[in-house]
Order: sequence, then structure tokens, then C-alpha cells
Amino acid sequence: MNAVTTDDLSAPLGQDRPRQRRRYKLPFSAPQAIAGLSGLFLVTFLGFAIFNHNPMGGEPLARVSYDPTTLPGSIAAKPASTAPAATKEATAAAKEPATGQQTVTIIDGSSGARQDVIVGAGADAPAKADTQTAIMAGINSKLLEPSRYGMIPVIADGLKSFRVYAAGSDADRASMAGKPVIAIVVSGLGVGAAKTADAITKLPGAVTLAFTPYGSDPGKLVERARAQKHEVLLQVPMEPFDYPDNDPGPQTLLTTLSAEQNADRFAWHMSRFQGYVGIANFMGSRFVATDAAMQPLVKEAARRGLAWLDDGSAPRSVAGVIAEGQAMPFAKADVSIDTVPTPAEIDRALTRLETLAKERGSAVGIASALPISIERIGTWAKQLETRGIALVPLTTAMLKPKSS
Repeated sequence: MNAVTTDDLSAPLGQDRPRQRRRYKLPFSAPQAIAGLSGLFLVTFLGFAIFNHNPMGGEPLARVSYDPTTLPGSIAAKPASTAPAATKEATAAAKEPATGQQTVTIIDGSSGARQDVIVGAGADAPAKADTQTAIMAGINSKLLEPSRYGMIPVIADGLKSFRVYAAGSDADRASMAGKPVIAIVVSGLGVGAAKTADAITKLPGAVTLAFTPYGSDPGKLVERARAQKHEVLLQVPMEPFDYPDNDPGPQTLLTTLSAEQNADRFAWHMSRFQGYVGIANFMGSRFVATDAAMQPLVKEAARRGLAWLDDGSAPRSVAGVIAEGQAMPFAKADVSIDTVPTPAEIDRALTRLETLAKERGSAVGIASALPISIERIGTWAKQLETRGIALVPLTTAMLKPKSS
């Protein structure tokens, strides 16, 4: 039996329950804590973004030494102001081994501007100069003059590139006077060795080939094309409406540049290879519709004895009006052959060309170097003569009067 103590007897009834401990309560709820931590993270992130100057967003960077006077489209600075910098660059270059040349794209993180720089060691510089001044096989040296980028076309002794490098003879062109003719231009060549080789070897010599200025050695590809009797055009990249989201490539001609800057870029493009009969736009929906930008460019092409092809992609193009004022050979593509690159649609486009040729005396079609396009054009060309229509080089179509 348990003993009863005095405390037990004297304690009031109902007061013998143990006292409950008070729980500690936080001054904020769980959602408030989460919100506070999120705000702290956001403040830390904004502070890092504002006070840590890194416009490239953490992307890896490469620092390259280069001479600003060698950049295409740049204007050389005064020697007095660049002498210390040039000495410093020369010293830095001397420390690096001669490992050949490569092209580096420098991106300005604040503006997004891009600049392609050809970087090479001192031992390679003379070789670069030799390739710039080299004359391709089958080229009339009288129709070339040096520029700071290489040899570019010029009129000499009454001779023009349009006439000298045109495929066929005057007698061939005269024989087509009373016959409907079609000219086909396959564009975008020079980048992609396989498709370029297919266009050169699988298409008839009467098909004109348009080369972009890009690629490691466009001159060799152009030589191959001319050896197969193809006429050649130079495609010059020009500003489209959605530039720079849709960027044709380095040294694109822009409506925001001055006439002198675009002329300098144009000279770079013209120096990439030789033997072309004329110029064609590569993209350029905004540029070809801007009269102030096109006027000096088309006039410069005419002054150098070149023809002009408008690819027909920009309805508001002013190229034809300016070319007419310069009395230079001009053509505009009537049909884009492979806008829908299926055999049925390509065949339908070629049929439209035949109809136009019979109605007007001549028609011009343009296509890309897709395998299906090359295959369908090649098959179609074999049967064209039986329908009383001749496949001719672009210059023949340009010189043939169109009937009303």
C-alpha cells in the first residue's frame, strides 16, 4: 500500500494534473519563409548581374591579337596614332609559333556586332599575299586590277568580263534569235563540296552556276565549273528584312553602312575568285529595295563590265530600273524552280518556264543545288530541244530581245 504524504492530503482537489509545456512558435509561417528565401536569391542574382561586368553571360571567350588595318571593310588609322599599338602587336605575334592561318569571329558582347578576322603567323603572310594576287586559269589579266583584297574586274581596251567570259559565241547567240530560249541559274554554290561538284558535273554546260564568296577555296571550284563550259556568277550577300536573325554571312552589304563601306565590302567579295560574267544578289530583300544603297553598287558593277541578275525574291527590287539607267546587261528570274522541293512541283515550275519562253521569247529560272533539283533539271533538259526550246547560258537570254 502506498504511503500518503502530507502534501498529498493538503493539496486542493483537481489541481494535481501536471502542467503542460508551452510550444515555441516561429514569428513567421512556412510560405513566408519560402518567399523570403526567394527574394534573397533574386537580390543576389541581380547584384551579380549588375556589378559583375560580363556581357557574354558566362560564355567562354578567346582573346586574339590582330592588326586592325587588315580587317575587310575597315579604314586604316593614321600611322602616328597606331605606331605604339603596332609595335606591341608585333612583339606579341613574335612570341607565338607560326601555325598557319584561321578565321576567328569576334563578337562584341554589348552590341552583338561580329567581325571575322584572319589570324596567321608572320611566316604565312607572304603566302596570303600571293594567293590574293594569283590569276586563275583561263582569265584575261587585262581585265583585272589589284585591290587591297586581291584582283577584281575592270574594263580594259573595250573588253568587258560580261563578253569575254560569256559561254558560246556570237554565232551561237545569232542562231537563237528566232527561237524561244530558257536560262537556268543554280545558286548557292561554293559552300558544300558535294552539292557543288554535282551541279558542275551532272548539269548541262548551258546551265549557269552562281557561287557565293565563301568556302575555303572557291577559285578552284569556279575553275572546274568554267572548264565544264558553265557560265559563272558571283553572288553577293545583302541585307534581308530580318537581319541579323537571318544573316547571309560575313561582309554582308547593309543599308545602315555608308556607300564607301559597302563599296569596300563589295571589293572583298569581287576578289574571292575570277571569271564571272556578272553579279547576283544573295538574299537581300531589304537591300535590293533600298535605292540609296543599290545605286552606287549597281553603278560600280556596270563600271567594271559586269551584268546583273535579280533573283526575283524581292518584288520591290530597284535593281532593274538602275541597271536600265546604266545600259548594263540585266535579267530577273521569272520562276523560282524549287520553292517547293518536290519532283512534282519542280516539274510544274519548269513547265511554267516553257510557257513563258514561248510567249516572250526567253525566260529565266533559278534553283538551289538540292539533289532533287539537280536531278529533275538534268532530266528535263534532255527533252527540251524536242519541244522547240533551247537551253542557253544566262548571257544569251540577257542579250535576246523579249517579245511583247
